[in-house]
Amino acid sequence: MRRPHTVTEDGDFSVASYNIHLYRGIDGVLDPERVARVIKELRSEIVGLQEIDSVFFKSGKCADLLSEKAGMEVVLGPSRRRRRASFGNALVTSFQVQDVRYIDLSLAGRRPRGALDVDLLVKGETIRVIVAHLGLGLGERRMQIRRLLEVFCSERDRMEIMLGDFNEWVPMVNLHHVHNFFGKSPTLRTFPSFMPVLPLDRIWVRPSESLVSLSTHRTPLSRMASDHLPLRAVVTREPKDKAIGFAYS
Repeated sequence: MRRPHTVTEDGDFSVASYNIHLYRGIDGVLDPERVARVIKELRSEIVGLQEIDSVFFKSGKCADLLSEKAGMEVVLGPSRRRRRASFGNALVTSFQVQDVRYIDLSLAGRRPRGALDVDLLVKGETIRVIVAHLGLGLGERRMQIRRLLEVFCSERDRMEIMLGDFNEWVPMVNLHHVHNFFGKSPTLRTFPSFMPVLPLDRIWVRPSESLVSLSTHRTPLSRMASDHLPLRAVVTREPKDKAIGFAYS
């Protein structure tokens, strides 16, 4: 059932989360420029990315579409480094970046994981955004979620947003701790992109009343460019009479 998407107002802004699958689409083609076009389609002031390769991201038309020509700043948060490139998370934003921190979520014997922790100046106010990509193991994710929640401020003196690929499809196993902290966020299916079944990608906002709407971004391009669909939220700084809306395409 489709529900109306809330209209964006002056105090609102858009946040998105997108696992770009190292730029490889479901057609098997490696195409960074196609991923960049999907990010532009989102028309979001804040976009958290997972599975990013810095070499491809900074090269050619991909960088042009997102950085100088589009007025977006790209902040990299690598979880793995190699001689020529880094792999991990990134934040693409049109807002002013005030501070950047990196949270190590790696566990021994597991693939390196991490989160990007960024303070942004949004329309005169500082907000905190964490972009995360959790592991595939159940116990691994439990430890990583515990670590993420430990870094948040106990005081509710500013808006906080956590987003990313949480690889969690059974909400009550690990995510109830996140819901207890942020408030429950709607669950939308994002994987696989051509026929979404699993709700792997998430966006939480604190205070929870600031989350105006949440939707999957389904276009011919987004269905092809990665094995995940982007998730897009509208967030308000004035959450008085807002109600969460849903849009499924």
